[in-house]
Amino acid sequence: MGNPYTIVLADDHALFRQGIKNILETVEGLVVVGEASDGLMLLDLLRRRTPDMVILDISMPHLRGLEAAREIKIISSDVKVLILTMHKDRDYVFSALSAGAEGYLLKEDADTELFAAIEKIRKNGCYISPLLSSEFVFDLVQASHKGELSSFSDPLTTREREILKLIAEGASNREIADLLYISIRTVENHRANIMRKLNIKQTANLVKYALDKGYILPSK
Repeated sequence: MGNPYTIVLADDHALFRQGIKNILETVEGLVVVGEASDGLMLLDLLRRRTPDMVILDISMPHLRGLEAAREIKIISSDVKVLILTMHKDRDYVFSALSAGAEGYLLKEDADTELFAAIEKIRKNGCYISPLLSSEFVFDLVQASHKGELSSFSDPLTTREREILKLIAEGASNREIADLLYISIRTVENHRANIMRKLNIKQTANLVKYALDKGYILPSK
């Protein structure tokens, strides 16, 4: 018998976490070694314990799942990341994979696909929920035909792209905070992360990047 495969769960719904934990622990060799209800709590936990896999939701307080996925890979690139979410938007799938996640599983598929997802990722594969995979492949093919694959490698998270668009449209940090119902400090942190990821130091170049990516339309 080998070492147990250790998993940390991150979701802001305690009952859902408990349900997933109960399912996982019906399989010998899978052990849930930690739980977190938000992204910041998750990262704090990972600085003290290194599991084999983190299963996390996109929608969490304080630090969203896609942003947390990037930070997980910074803390330890060996930790596998499986996004378990209700979000079916194609952009979320691309953002999750570009953030370093090895899998994207819809919650509605979890009852039949959770173990398949874990096993595939455990064997160094990439897993996408059956409800999304065919559409995902179709979009990749279409993009390659149009020469748009570079858009799928955008290093920004969905939230960061949202903030970049507002910056490019001329919104102040206060206005962005009010529009998105977040603190100014959070906006400042996102802004700093955007500039770091894109290696951009001036707002004018942020606007150019947003134009190049099609986040905003050029003024006439």
